[in-house]
Amino acid sequence: MTLPKILRTIINMGHNRPDEHVPRRVLREIQTQEEAAEILIGWVQLLVICLFGTLYLIAPRAEGGNLGHNFVPMALVGYLLFTLAKLFLAHRQLLPNWLIILSILIDVSMLLGIIFSYHIQYLQHPSFYLKSPTFLYLFLFIALRSLRFDARYVLFTGAVAVVGWIGMLGYALFSDMDGMLITRNYVTYITSDSILIGAELDKIFVIIAVTIILTLMLLRGRSLLFTAVKEQTATQQLQRFFSDDVARSITDSDEVMQAGEGELRDAAIMLVDVRGFTRISADLAPELTIQILADYQSIVVPLIEKAGGSVDKFLGDGILATFGAVTVIENPAARALEAAESIILTMAEKSHAFTELGWPEPFRIGVAVDFGRVMVGVIGVHDRLEFTVIGDAVNRTAKLEDANKAQQSCLVTSKACFERAVEDGFTPGSRTDHRIGVPVAGLPDPIDIVVWPEPERRA
Repeated sequence: MTLPKILRTIINMGHNRPDEHVPRRVLREIQTQEEAAEILIGWVQLLVICLFGTLYLIAPRAEGGNLGHNFVPMALVGYLLFTLAKLFLAHRQLLPNWLIILSILIDVSMLLGIIFSYHIQYLQHPSFYLKSPTFLYLFLFIALRSLRFDARYVLFTGAVAVVGWIGMLGYALFSDMDGMLITRNYVTYITSDSILIGAELDKIFVIIAVTIILTLMLLRGRSLLFTAVKEQTATQQLQRFFSDDVARSITDSDEVMQAGEGELRDAAIMLVDVRGFTRISADLAPELTIQILADYQSIVVPLIEKAGGSVDKFLGDGILATFGAVTVIENPAARALEAAESIILTMAEKSHAFTELGWPEPFRIGVAVDFGRVMVGVIGVHDRLEFTVIGDAVNRTAKLEDANKAQQSCLVTSKACFERAVEDGFTPGSRTDHRIGVPVAGLPDPIDIVVWPEPERRA
C-alpha cells in the first residue's frame, strides 16, 4: 500500500466511498462493532482511573509531603465523572464523533496536567516532571483507541500526545532560563534537574512510532474486519437459501469449492410433492399460489430438519431433502421414514387450513424415500455453482414419488430402504402394504416397494 493510498484510506475511514462497494448491512454490522468497542474503551478507562486512584490512596508517602498544592485528587475525581458520563452515553449509543474527539483531548490533557502538577506539588524545577513514570500512561491512551477500527482516532491521540509533550518540554526549557541546565551526561540527567534533550526526543520518537505502527495495524485490521463481516453476513444469507449444514460446508471449506468436487456417502433421499399442484395453481392468483407454497414449506421443512435432514433444493412445489448426505448422521434411512410419516400426518391434520386459504380441494401430498450411495458435491461452471447430491438413489426417489400416484398411496419407499430403516430401529406408525415386483416408470426392472395408504383427514 503506497503512502498516498494510506493517507486517502485514513482520511476516508469510516465513510462508505463509492469504490468500496460495501453493502449497507455490512456497514451496520461494522457500526455495531465500533459502538461495542467504544463501550469497552470506556470500561478500560474506568478501570484505569480506579486503579490509579487506588494506588494514590494506598501509597500516601509517595507524595513526599504536602510541599505545594496537590491537583491530583481533583483531576482524578473530574476524570472519573467524565468517564462515567461518557460510558453512559456509549451504552445508550449516543456518543457522537465530536464527543469522542473531546474525550481524547480530555484523556491526554488530564494525564499531562497531572504530570505537569508534580513540579508545583513538590516545589521543584519543571524539569522534574519530565522524569515522571506516569508518562507511560500516554501509550495506554493511544493503545485504547486501537480498539476501534478507525486509525484517525489513534493518529489524533498520538498527535495530541506529541504536541502536549513538546509543550511541556518547551515549558521546562524556557521557564527558568537562568537556572536551566542542559546536559549530555546521563548520570547528571538522572541525579539532577538537568534536561537530556536526547532522552526527550526519544520519548517523542517512541510516541510517534507507536502511533504509526498502530495506525498501519488498524489499516490492515480494518480490511480484515470488513472481509470477516462480509463473510459472516454472507454465511447468514446463505443459511436463508441453504440449510445450516450446506452453508457451513461451503463457508468452512478449507479450499475454494470447484465444479466436479464431491464425496461419496450413504444417505437417504426424500422427495415431497403436492398433488395436482400444476393443474390447480393454473386457476389461482399468483399471490395465493405463493402464499400456499410458503405455508406448505413452513410446515414440511422444520419436520425434515427436526429429524436431522437437510433441504437440498425447492423444486417448485417439490422439496428434495437428504439425510446423512451433507452431514453424516446415524440411521439416515430410519430418520427419513420417521420424518416422512410425520410430514404425512401433519399435513393431513392441517389440510383444512389450505382449503380455507382458497385451495379448491383437499390438500394432498406425496412423499418418496430411498436409500443408497450418492455423490455430495458441486456441479456447474466456475461462475455458477450449485451444491447438490446426485446418484441412483436420487433418481429412484424421483421415480418412486411418481409411482405414488399409480399406487394410490401417500408414502412409498423401496423394500431395501424399508428393511434398512427397520434394522436401524424404525417402527411404522401406521399400516403399510408390501408390494412385490412393481413396475415403476423410468426404472429398468420391477422392484419391491412398501407403501402407506392415505391418512384420514380432518373434516
